[in-house]
Amino acid sequence: MKSISLLDCTLRDGGYINDWNFGHSVITGTYKRLDAAGVDYIEVGFLDDRRTFDINRTIQPNTNCYNRVFEGVEKKHAVPVAMIDYGTCDISNVGNCDSTFIDGIRVIFKKEKIDTALPFCMAVKEKGYKLFIQAISITSYSDLEMLEYIEKINEIKPYVFSIVDTYGLLDNRKLTNYFNLMNNNLLPEIKIGYHAHNNFQLAFSNSIKFLALETQRAIVVDSTVYGMGKSAGNTASELVAMHMNERYGKSYDIDQFLEILDTDLMAVYERHYWGYKYNFYISAMQNCHPNYVQFLLDKKTLSVSSVNKILEKIPKEMKLLYNQDYIEKAYLEYQSHAIDDHKAISCLEKILRGRNIVLLGPGNSIRKEEQKIKEYIEYSNAVIISVNFEPARYNCDYVFVSNAKRYSKLADTTDKHSNSKLITTSNISLFDRQADYVLNYPSLINQNRINSDNALLLAVAALTKIGVMKVQLAGFDGFRSDDKDYCDSKYVFAGNGKYNIHSNETTIEGLRQLSENIDIQFLTSSLYEAALN
Repeated sequence: MKSISLLDCTLRDGGYINDWNFGHSVITGTYKRLDAAGVDYIEVGFLDDRRTFDINRTIQPNTNCYNRVFEGVEKKHAVPVAMIDYGTCDISNVGNCDSTFIDGIRVIFKKEKIDTALPFCMAVKEKGYKLFIQAISITSYSDLEMLEYIEKINEIKPYVFSIVDTYGLLDNRKLTNYFNLMNNNLLPEIKIGYHAHNNFQLAFSNSIKFLALETQRAIVVDSTVYGMGKSAGNTASELVAMHMNERYGKSYDIDQFLEILDTDLMAVYERHYWGYKYNFYISAMQNCHPNYVQFLLDKKTLSVSSVNKILEKIPKEMKLLYNQDYIEKAYLEYQSHAIDDHKAISCLEKILRGRNIVLLGPGNSIRKEEQKIKEYIEYSNAVIISVNFEPARYNCDYVFVSNAKRYSKLADTTDKHSNSKLITTSNISLFDRQADYVLNYPSLINQNRINSDNALLLAVAALTKIGVMKVQLAGFDGFRSDDKDYCDSKYVFAGNGKYNIHSNETTIEGLRQLSENIDIQFLTSSLYEAALN
């Protein structure tokens, strides 16, 4: 029977979740339990000389630091290994193997760094370590590129050469193809490894497939306890170990994995969820870097279909190499949708110019200060324009919508008997409730204004364009937490809190710039008011 081994990388890959701050007792306790479980290789963390020594973390500047972390811990069955992301740890910080707790080092680098990284790998091997070379972003390699890479790998003769599905894009068929390229062309003494991610919920099934592939060489499968790891997580150690016990006659102690999970990891999981998420699914579906998806979702202005359309247009050569300047430009270009809105502006100008205007936001103050708002509206005969929502307790004259997500919500929930007229910006794709007026989105965006696509700023910019000289704001309270900021929790989007609190400063700056051309007053209490006075 072929030789199969399990490499647990909880202490390293799991560290993306908690900045590698497991705590010293958890680090040593996890290592001991993994060793007692019969795990063959235990990855103890990263070597990264940009960090300083911290006995509570599994990311250290040099190999000697791991001697201090694991002082008094006996090496029994498992082989302890560490990882280096090439370029983050100078070879001078890697001591000779016989002077360290670590017996193996895994090196990761993308294909554009092969020619400079391989000499570094050779230097690691010459220091006496079991050398693991990790082919990260495996799906970026064509068959020909992989064959050329394998030729270079054969010259170095690493201990293991691993398939790393960085973005969770592989299925059984694609995995088999890469495996066969390696298996048929690598020197027989080089082991083949596999490291899965779970963007498509295929990490475990792919790991099972990897173990079942026909070969006479030794293979190593990676996993983490409970799948702990960045993005969608990894193959779960307890699952793959159970499968290896049942199918391949291994004898891993599953209880030890469960003890680690129950004692130490569930507390982390409850604070910092990892695992399958739709944003990681989208990144895998679009074969692109997950940061592109997160950037667009963090805007809180795009529907998921809009996000997909932007991702589809990213050039193939840029999809897995994140470029924030590019995606910011792509976002603004997608939103632009320039139209001729002179007719809409002219109509609204006749209706609104010279009137008292109240812009209504979804903050809690429209509920707490409802009487004050309604008294002002009645006294001043004001026109009410709600922004990105339609409140049940107010009879709005207009609803201004600039956010595709809010439009989708509005179309789903608006009372069919509503008398309010709908004003949208031209970036909105209308599908149910049609707009009475559509305004040219690019003309409302100030490219020099931070947070220029903020709905409040766009609404005020629209009023300025129409010729309104003064506006009262109600329900634009500023952000303090998350769902408590809103008059109704249905207006909260998942993950708003951190983004919204950061947007307070940029919204204030945007209002300050707009106030040069329109008198902005606050009818209800707001964090923005004091900053503008």
